[in-house]
Amino acid sequence: MDNNYNDIFKDYPDVVTIKDLQNMLHIGRNTAYGILQDGAIKTVKIGKRYIIPKKSVIEFLNGIHV
Repeated sequence: MDNNYNDIFKDYPDVVTIKDLQNMLHIGRNTAYGILQDGAIKTVKIGKRYIIPKKSVIEFLNGIHV
């Protein structure tokens, strides 16, 4: 499934913004920050800014069992 997400998100950079994350997951701002604060998506926080690797978003999606 990892390759499928790579295809879906191919137009996004390797490091995405919070706005990119919202668009990728079709979620709102508060939900996006909640996911990051919970540690569900691996990020690096520098000051108030989140550094979000696209790979971490894909790993998060692969971990969801529907």
